[in-house]
Amino acid sequence: MCLLLKVDRYLRTTRMSRSRFGRLTVNDPRLVTDMMRGRVIGPEMTLRIERFMADRPA
Repeated sequence: MCLLLKVDRYLRTTRMSRSRFGRLTVNDPRLVTDMMRGRVIGPEMTLRIERFMADRPA
């Protein structure tokens, strides 16, 4: 599944804002918005994001 779809599902389930998610995962409040606009996320950042969501289940 696409990372952006996973993040979107996580945000809806947890009711967390995009900016808070970005700050908590990679210290970038614009992360999700930038991803929606086409920002390409590298493998290391992808792992950090996926670990965050796995460690803090909805």
